[in-house]
Amino acid sequence: MNWFLKFFKNNDGKDKDNMKKFLIVGLGNVGDKYKNTRHNIGFSILDHLAEQEGANFETKKLGDIARFSYKGRTFILLKPNTFMNLSGKAVRYWLNLEKILPEHLLVVTDDLNLAFATLRLKTKGSAGGHNGLTNINQELQTQNYARLRFGVGNDYAKGRQVDFVLGQWNPQEQEALLERLDKFSKAIKSFALAGVHNTMSEFNGK
Repeated sequence: MNWFLKFFKNNDGKDKDNMKKFLIVGLGNVGDKYKNTRHNIGFSILDHLAEQEGANFETKKLGDIARFSYKGRTFILLKPNTFMNLSGKAVRYWLNLEKILPEHLLVVTDDLNLAFATLRLKTKGSAGGHNGLTNINQELQTQNYARLRFGVGNDYAKGRQVDFVLGQWNPQEQEALLERLDKFSKAIKSFALAGVHNTMSEFNGK
């Protein structure tokens, strides 16, 4: 029995508080040199959402945590401080600690296979070569969790993928980011309020 199934068996949803709690995980790397890079868009989206809601991040075990309530839902925002390749350790720890249902987990990440600023929410899927998702899959022993992908494009020369994802946004991208950060913040709230499938219908590709 994989970790998710064991967790679900021991947390059958009878606790009404757990039914209203959601763990939103933004993927990125800690440190000033990674700030505002393409690979850190997960951090940027959570920073934007926290600022909108007047929530402050505090450094806790395995990550920075912010909390806010919105329309009867509790949002727990997690930015793992384990670096991208070990993100799963933080995700599993906070799911366990907060007793959050597996279907209330949303991972926000960059995606090289999508055009810049494209929004795509999925209920499950492979890691697609993303090291952060690969580690989460390993730690949770499943691919069955929602992920919200932000397209960063693939405008890089052969062999320069790492430089591209760890690079800063160009001026045109930077100008467009604010509107997209707002859109992704709305999608995250919708995930908790309207459910993953309704949110997919409303936001995917927009």
